[in-house]
Amino acid sequence: MQAVVEVPNFDFEPPQPWPVLPAEPYSFVPIHRGCSDAEVGLFVSGLTRGLETTGSRDEVVTALLAEETLLQPGGLRLTDTVTGAVIEPGCCAGLEEWREWVDVLTGTPPWLGHGPTPEVEIGVDELRVWQDSGADRQAAQSVVVERSSLPGLLNRVHRDLVGFLACVQAWSERGRLGSKGTDLVEAIDRSFHVTAPLIFPGS
Repeated sequence: MQAVVEVPNFDFEPPQPWPVLPAEPYSFVPIHRGCSDAEVGLFVSGLTRGLETTGSRDEVVTALLAEETLLQPGGLRLTDTVTGAVIEPGCCAGLEEWREWVDVLTGTPPWLGHGPTPEVEIGVDELRVWQDSGADRQAAQSVVVERSSLPGLLNRVHRDLVGFLACVQAWSERGRLGSKGTDLVEAIDRSFHVTAPLIFPGS
């Protein structure tokens, strides 16, 4: 289980004021404690989609900080390391909703986007996550997760996101953003519920 963000199509975006990782538009890039400056730049560029402000690094970050909430297309990606099956977030899913996976343990599946429409089928001991709930189940791709392993998987995602915040802080320092860089880290933390404790039912 990995936190991932969707790569913008930069052909339809204004010029970026920082280097971004070259990647296929609409593919997914993992977010973790070892991200490079170009990967952090890609993440921050994803936050700017929909902003009308263009210009320098400082001007774009200032516009981001004026937003009440930051949004980021993406979510959690599941990979079966034995079969190679991969379940990715659907369209309109956001990384800001990643904690909804905790609710699976009380019987409430998260919304994972559409087109395709991933779905979590909740069993007694297992969760089966389908890539497309509208497809023929005999042919559709799925990943099985033991319910007992979900807290450990989510704790790993939590550690990756906390580590990623340190990458954003380092990126902002190298970009000489000053206090705006610290404010950006705090805004990302707040919008994506990163450093708050991850609490599971019954714990």
